[in-house]
Amino acid sequence: MKKHIIIIIAIFFAGFGVLKAEDVPSDSLSYCWRILEPLGLRERAPMDTLLYNYYQTAVPSAYSPAFATTGNQASVGRNMIFMQREPMSDFFFRDAKQYWIPDIKTIRFYNTRIPMSQLGYNTGGGREIAQDYLRLLFSGNVNKRTQIGARVDYPYSKGSYNNQAAKGLTWGLSGSYTGDRYEFQGYFNAYNMINKENGGITDDLYILDPAVLQGGVSSINPKSIPTNLSNSHTRVAGKQFYMNHRYKVGYWRETKDENDSIVEREYIPVSSFIWTLDFKSARHRFTNSNATEEQEFWTNHYFSADATTDRTRYRSLRNTFGISLLEGFNKYAKAGLAAFVTHELRTYHQTPDTLAISGEERPEGLTPYPFDSRMKSKENENLLYVGAQLVKQQGRILNYEATASIGLVGPAAGEFKADGNVTTRIRLLGDTVSVKGYGHFSNTTAPYLMNNFISNHFAWKNDFGKVRRFRFGGILDLPHTGTRVNVGAENIQNHIYFGPEMLPVQNGGSVQVFSVQVQQDLAWRALNWRNTIVYQTSSDEAVIPLPQFAIYSNLFLHFRLAKVLEVQMGVDMDYYTKYHAPGYQPSTMAFYNQREVKCGNYPFMNAYVNMKLSRARFFVLFSHVNQGMFGGNDYFSLPHYPLNPRRFQMGVIVDFVN
Repeated sequence: MKKHIIIIIAIFFAGFGVLKAEDVPSDSLSYCWRILEPLGLRERAPMDTLLYNYYQTAVPSAYSPAFATTGNQASVGRNMIFMQREPMSDFFFRDAKQYWIPDIKTIRFYNTRIPMSQLGYNTGGGREIAQDYLRLLFSGNVNKRTQIGARVDYPYSKGSYNNQAAKGLTWGLSGSYTGDRYEFQGYFNAYNMINKENGGITDDLYILDPAVLQGGVSSINPKSIPTNLSNSHTRVAGKQFYMNHRYKVGYWRETKDENDSIVEREYIPVSSFIWTLDFKSARHRFTNSNATEEQEFWTNHYFSADATTDRTRYRSLRNTFGISLLEGFNKYAKAGLAAFVTHELRTYHQTPDTLAISGEERPEGLTPYPFDSRMKSKENENLLYVGAQLVKQQGRILNYEATASIGLVGPAAGEFKADGNVTTRIRLLGDTVSVKGYGHFSNTTAPYLMNNFISNHFAWKNDFGKVRRFRFGGILDLPHTGTRVNVGAENIQNHIYFGPEMLPVQNGGSVQVFSVQVQQDLAWRALNWRNTIVYQTSSDEAVIPLPQFAIYSNLFLHFRLAKVLEVQMGVDMDYYTKYHAPGYQPSTMAFYNQREVKCGNYPFMNAYVNMKLSRARFFVLFSHVNQGMFGGNDYFSLPHYPLNPRRFQMGVIVDFVN
């Protein structure tokens, strides 16, 4: 622990030594943006320089008020706030790790007049349960048009419980160019996430009431609790290369003075030609080398009853070509209009199917395999879409965006997707109120791996139909009162999920989800109280189980010391009502519905102090501070996976000016 404290102190003073407040030049012209698919539109995003809740980077369950996780940092997790959850991807193994893996929705580009570097390090726990997180971000402008960037994230945790270690390395490069005629933005990401899987603890009473199992002794060392698995490992790794090119066609507009001399020339783009390339590759590997646990934990053993080595790989190459009429090139061009065509080639590789399908060698007593034909070890899919986009981003009162596409070839044939939103601002009681409406409709083919999959423990062949989703809602934002209300509803027909047998199933009917999320910020002098309350209900809890209420509450003091040290000091809490939380299957990294165990009705609290001095932010934290004090002992967010016990943590991040 001492060496970790030394690292934090060294980072802090390294930054503080070059970041005296009076010497820091203004960089108010810096800004940040993210990419919107499918044509690479830019949307402004906030820069990561805020003090508020910086400590949450050290709390694995802090992604939402209701987050189901196996426990420690860099481990798997699932957001149980339905309206914030992403649909199942084409490579479902990645979904359980999506909160640690960068993608197009989380990548940020920076335009900075002064090169920007961020170096951060979090640490906590003793030698046996250490949890560390190292982060590095760099962005710099070669000139006012050209930007380059790099990032590295390395979370590592030994875990509070046995056989729970997890780590991951993600790194990437990015760049952009903004010219009069030509624009470019692109990035490369690589990730390698490794988990030691313990299958959960063998008996929940070790947490709920350890005295029952220990002859009256109520205290227990979490590392002494036995787990179901001891020699199982999961690896999810992959890469993404993305680049968006835009060539603009237009005319030069000249501004002249009273002597008819040209004083300014401005290029006015009228239309643009767009090419976007998006290449992704990913692989999943699961191994288990304990023969006894192999027999006890899993029912089926298609290839070996003594050990498991499952491998699945995926590649996707997507090209999108578009042409657009740009918004704002004259006073009558109130919106931009674009048309595009997208071709995608997907390739899947699975464990070779060597099982006999007939005769004496055909396995007996295994369900649901073997099938009448062998599973393909390699499969290619060709998909072709056409679509259109209407967008207005420059309006003062009204902005909107609508994108629709239809599938023509391959598994995409008959698919339809449409997304849209509209935002307006109105004056109310002396304040500007933002109102946003949004909608989504899709009719999409089931992912290939939901219809065809084989491994040592699970195999299936399905013929699932298309999944239809219709979502609509609205957001009301009242800055003056610190109020934000988001009301939404979704109808899902033919929903695909993992059932109690840990196999994918398709619901033949429709399920409706209704959600209301209210954020209310209150402040009086230095005292602040920020609250988020989510109400959500599912018309079929057996298909889409959800906690009905979820609450995040943060009570803190926010003040300055000596006019230079900014301090946020307080206590926060996550809480959600009991519900049938999903189970977790390590070999497929799948969250499955179960109806035997409920989780929830437990407040998870953190006591913290965040501080900011010049461009250095640092924190000290007691996470899960209420453990053993109040709230009971039922701190499971997944069946048989308890959350981390109470621990002391600290961290620092410095924004260097180069």
